[in-house]
Amino acid sequence: MRLLLVEDDPMIGDSIVDGLHGESYAVDWVRNGHDAELAMAAQGYDALLLDLGLPGKEGMDVLHALRTRGVDTPVLIISARDGSAARVAGLDAGADDFLVKPFDLEELLARIRALLRRRVSRSRSVIEHDGLTLDLASHEARFNGAVVKLSAREFALLRVLLDSPGSVVSKRELEEKLYGWNTEVESNTVDVYVHHLRKKFGADFIKNVRGVGYKVAAAA
Repeated sequence: MRLLLVEDDPMIGDSIVDGLHGESYAVDWVRNGHDAELAMAAQGYDALLLDLGLPGKEGMDVLHALRTRGVDTPVLIISARDGSAARVAGLDAGADDFLVKPFDLEELLARIRALLRRRVSRSRSVIEHDGLTLDLASHEARFNGAVVKLSAREFALLRVLLDSPGSVVSKRELEEKLYGWNTEVESNTVDVYVHHLRKKFGADFIKNVRGVGYKVAAAA
């Protein structure tokens, strides 16, 4: 999953990015409203974490502009403005959730999981498919009841594919979901992860659609 963080405080930004990387999220980080709009125009994101007090352009103005253009990316406002008026204004402007600083990393992660669940109409932070269970909160994977050890990238790749079983995801899309800016990605990286996952779950669990990408079979 790829997230855009818009936060001008370097200490807060560093802390959030480190925490999200530890949970296998790809994160791009910008520090002002104008760069946020450029990033959103250039790249598709699974969620936007948006501060309000930004240099250049206020976060509320960024949010309003996105929703006016019809951008439906889930938005979590993260702000030190803790009054009810700010929360109401943010939610009415199109935000999906509002988190007041300072906040605990675990709460931030839970809120992000909730946003992403709603986007794919999932009620729990658990994905089940063809004998495989992925727990998005604990990052535990089980296959036919047995725990399977996955690297952070393997877990993230499976999660992307299982968000839309039966749909083909291109290698480029997978790279964009797994890696943020300034990360050098070798041409066969996704293929290597798929190979490892097939060894753990069976050769037919992830199918290659030649020249298009990869998919897991739709639920029976």
